Amino acid sequence: MIDGRHGRSTAAFLAGLEGSGLLGLGGGGFPASSKLAAIRRGRPGGTVLVNAMEGEPASDKDKVLLTHVPHLVLDGAQYVSAAGQARRIVVCVPARRDAVAAAVAHAIAERRRARYSPIEEVVVRPPDRYVAGEESALVNFAEAGVASPTFRPDKGRPLSIGRRPALVHNAETLAHIALIARYGPDGFRARGLPEEPGSCLVTVGGHVAHPGVVEVDRGTALCDIVERARPEAAQAYLVGGYGGSWVGREGFGIPYSSGALRSVGAAVGVGVVVVLGRSACGVVDTSWILRYLARESAGQCGPCVFGLPSIADDFALLAAGRADAHLMERLGGRFDAVSGRGACRHPDGAVRLAKSALQVFASDVAAHQRGTPCAFASTRRTSLRFPYRLVV
Repeated sequence: MIDGRHGRSTAAFLAGLEGSGLLGLGGGGFPASSKLAAIRRGRPGGTVLVNAMEGEPASDKDKVLLTHVPHLVLDGAQYVSAAGQARRIVVCVPARRDAVAAAVAHAIAERRRARYSPIEEVVVRPPDRYVAGEESALVNFAEAGVASPTFRPDKGRPLSIGRRPALVHNAETLAHIALIARYGPDGFRARGLPEEPGSCLVTVGGHVAHPGVVEVDRGTALCDIVERARPEAAQAYLVGGYGGSWVGREGFGIPYSSGALRSVGAAVGVGVVVVLGRSACGVVDTSWILRYLARESAGQCGPCVFGLPSIADDFALLAAGRADAHLMERLGGRFDAVSGRGACRHPDGAVRLAKSALQVFASDVAAHQRGTPCAFASTRRTSLRFPYRLVV
């Protein structure tokens, strides 16, 4: 472990972290070193929050990490805490995941008995809500017990708890930080791409025989990632989770990296690839996902409270083959009214998903508009499946 009281070892850790090129793996993709720099500029005695909320229904990587290697994640939090002069580590595990919380609590107890942890480590259980894992929502929960996002015009401004800095890192990011601190940045940079080095965890689900979590190098082709889960014949991939983007067959061979995915309007996001089989309907499944996203709103700003249900309603009409002549024009207006106007990025993700569906499934959209929807139009549930287990 490094010790924040010894500038030399802390400086070496910071240099190694910056040199590794590690990008945050919670969805934003910001350099991990820049987040740490922000907390170091604040007052000593802050808090490091481990974000293991995984409100994304299609993701399971944080669960796998904290169930199988909780000490690795906690070590990463300890390294960050020492470098940032924090006094407390808060591990945020959703209320529905009792087994994960128990695994973390057991690991913390082991560390206390061994007198391994120089600062306090605790587990908290925010509610099971999609937006509860947003970083400002976790800070609010740690401070006031309310897991609702805060409107932040400047997303780069450091968060705080009790006027002291708060740093939120995804569980996977902290696991990588622990390995970089132990072994240096060279091993991390030996994998992946020069501009996006390292490996990452990806949850593969949907129409596959073996859904689960796999570790891949950055830059691995999307189809090669999916192939490990034995997919059905696919018509599209949902990349980045429910707030991500659909990628059509022309993009199946694209490298799994932020730069490459950006060229097809997608992003790594929360580390999810969902396969949509040819026997399913992307319009119908998108409609169900949009309804879920509307229901998961924190209910505190207009774009979510009014915009998302309206978008979901219009998509439901489209999916059912009951679109009116003005539906597409109306949807475009709703997209413009919602994008970039929420307290968090939740409405932006819903709009991104909807727009990508209209583009990738254009021929199906046209059929639904003509009033000749597919056989799935009358179903009461999405065709996508998410029963995860670890893929070795």
